[in-house]
Amino acid sequence: MTTTTQQYDVIVVGGGPAGIMAAGRAAECGKKVLLLEKNKKLGEKLKISGGGRCNITNAEEDTRLFLKHYGKAEQFLYSVFAQFSNKTTFEFFEKRGLPLVVQARKRAFPHTEKSIDVFNTLEQYMKEGNVTVKTSSPVERILASDGAIQGVIAGEETLTAKTYILATGGVSHAETGSTGDGFNWLKALGHSVTAPTPSIVPLAVKESWVKSLSGTSLTFMKITFSVEGKKKFSKTGKLLFTHFGLSGPLILNSAVMVGDLLQEGRVTAVIDAYPDTDHAALEQKILSVFENNKNKLLKNIMDDIVPHGMIEAVFSLLPTVDPETKVHSVTKEQRKLIVDTLKTLPMTITGLMGFDRAVVADGGIPLTEMDMKTMRSKLYSNLYITGDLLHITRPSGGFSLQLCWTTGFVAGSNA
Repeated sequence: MTTTTQQYDVIVVGGGPAGIMAAGRAAECGKKVLLLEKNKKLGEKLKISGGGRCNITNAEEDTRLFLKHYGKAEQFLYSVFAQFSNKTTFEFFEKRGLPLVVQARKRAFPHTEKSIDVFNTLEQYMKEGNVTVKTSSPVERILASDGAIQGVIAGEETLTAKTYILATGGVSHAETGSTGDGFNWLKALGHSVTAPTPSIVPLAVKESWVKSLSGTSLTFMKITFSVEGKKKFSKTGKLLFTHFGLSGPLILNSAVMVGDLLQEGRVTAVIDAYPDTDHAALEQKILSVFENNKNKLLKNIMDDIVPHGMIEAVFSLLPTVDPETKVHSVTKEQRKLIVDTLKTLPMTITGLMGFDRAVVADGGIPLTEMDMKTMRSKLYSNLYITGDLLHITRPSGGFSLQLCWTTGFVAGSNA
C-alpha cells in the first residue's frame, strides 16, 4: 500500500451537497482540497432530490420558526445558522447566476426547477478553488491516533491532510451510494451513533380501497391518527394514494410520529375529505345536490359530492348504499352514512416503508459530541462532520438540503 506525501490541507470524504459545499468553501479560504467520492459521479442524490426539481431550502424568514423544524436539535443550531442561514443560501446561488423561486409551503427551488443546475453551480464553485476531485474512490478506513485523524485509506493509497471533513450522508436512497459507511467509521473512531430510522417515508396501509386509488392526489385533506382507538394527532395537507398505502407531504411529515405510535399498539387513521366543513354543513351541501338531481341515479351525481377520482372507493365503504338507486329513494340514514364516511374514511396503518423509499433517514452522531460552532468532532482535533451524519430529525420541504449547505459551509470555513 502506498502512502502519498501530504499534498493537501483538507480531505473531504463524500461528494454530496454537504461535501461539495465544504470542499468549495475550504478552497475559497485558500486551502488545497481533495474531495473523494465512491461513485463514478458526484452529487447522485442531489440530482434526484425533489423529484429532479431540487427543493433547495425553505424560505421561512424567522430563524426561530425555521429551526423549530429540527425538533430537539434546535438549541444546537443557532450558532451555525448565524454563519450560514437559509437567507445566505438565496444569496449564494443568486450571486452565482441561479435565482430561486418560492412555491407552496415556502419551499424554494431553482427558477429552472432543475436539480442539475444546482449541481452545476456547486461544481463551478469547486473549480474556482481548484479542488482536486477523485471519483470511484471509496474510502475503506480512517486512521486515527492521539486524538487526531492520521489519514484515510482509499484503494491502494493512504491519503493524508491536515484536516478531514466527513460528508458521506446517511442511509436514505442507498442506490445513490448512501449506505451508512460514515456511521461505521464514526463508531470505529469511538463516537456514539444513534441507529437510523427512516424518518420521512410513506406509510403502508392494510385496506384495499386505499390501494385502489393508487396515483390519486388530494390537495386539502385532514388525517387523524389513533392508537388502540385513542386519538393522538391530526395534520392537514396534500395526500397521495399509492399501491402500498399513503404518501405526499402530509404523510411524509407525519412519519416520525406515526413510527413512535406503532411502538404503542394498533394504529388506525381516518381521512376527513372535508376538513373545513362540519357534519351539518356537509349534510346541507349533499341535500342541495340531491334536491337538484332527484331523478338521477346516485352514482351519476357523486362527482358533485366526492373528491375527484374517489367514487368507486367511497362506494366500497358503503355496502348498504346501492349506486344504482335513484336519488329521491336514498334514505335519511343512507345520506347520514355518506356524510360520516366522507368525514372519517377509515384505514389501518401496518408500518413505515423502509429506507429504500425514505426521503430522509435520521440517526447519526449526537450533537453533544460535536462543537456545533465549527462542526468539529469533540473527540478528534482535526475532524469535521456534516449533514446527514448528524442525528437531526427534520421534515421535508427544503430543511434537509439547508442542513447540508449550512454544516458544509461552516465545516469548510473552519477546516
